[in-house]
Amino acid sequence: MINRKSLSIKYNFFRHRLFYPLISVLVALSICLSTALPSQAFDWLPILLQGVQVLQLSNMSDRQEADIGKQINQQLLGDVRLYRNSDINRYVEQLGQRLAANSDRPKLKYTFQVVEDDSINAFATLGGYVYLHTGLIKTAENEAELASVIAHEIGHIGGKHLIKQMRQKAIDEGLLTAAGLDRSTAVQIGYQLVRKLPGSRKNEFDADKRGLKTLTSAGYDQSAMVAFMQKLVSKRSVPTFLSTHPATGDRIDAIKRAINTQPSNGNNGLDNAAYKANIQALLRS
Repeated sequence: MINRKSLSIKYNFFRHRLFYPLISVLVALSICLSTALPSQAFDWLPILLQGVQVLQLSNMSDRQEADIGKQINQQLLGDVRLYRNSDINRYVEQLGQRLAANSDRPKLKYTFQVVEDDSINAFATLGGYVYLHTGLIKTAENEAELASVIAHEIGHIGGKHLIKQMRQKAIDEGLLTAAGLDRSTAVQIGYQLVRKLPGSRKNEFDADKRGLKTLTSAGYDQSAMVAFMQKLVSKRSVPTFLSTHPATGDRIDAIKRAINTQPSNGNNGLDNAAYKANIQALLRS
């Protein structure tokens, strides 16, 4: 014989068990979508149905940043030619890791790559990817000068400057929805910014500040950062590294003031002969 009372109790139990969590999810979703970007209408149903991967650029995790950086790197490797000498790559990697360990984001997995290009240039993307042109390595007179450039690029990663630029570009172009930015679109925007957009005044000053702190913590001579920039400014043709970095004179003055306010006894990396020996394979090529 069927116990109707028992069935009724079970029905009400399961109804409440399923109903309230569903209501909670719907309420949370509606609040999220209504507060994220209230000025934009957003159709979230395709996101739920198609499983599109979206990113919140204002709150990107280190793992997401590393994934985007890896995808940008794959695109960049179609444009640039990596320098394949193992001695030079090992030297740059060891130097970079020493600086990264003393940066403000030491837990990231950094990747340092040498680009075979005689122009004096260096740049960084997301998630710890740093690129150095062979022309810049040759131009540096000692390890401290090269370290100052690497520290500056690590400073861009520490300040998440490219992520902020990506978010602003996505907003300007109307690509940022309430859910965030599509992953593939984020990769394309990051790639375009790295290849085409000059650094902003604010970001360069911040990267200098962070870079000087990293350089100092790693024990290198602080004056190398100023010396290398002054050397480039004195060249007849402005190198790529500075032509895309605004207000060079002001930056040099700011670095000098920062050194005066945070003096250091570190004097590592000033041995010119030792540096030439470390990059001998590059100088012969």
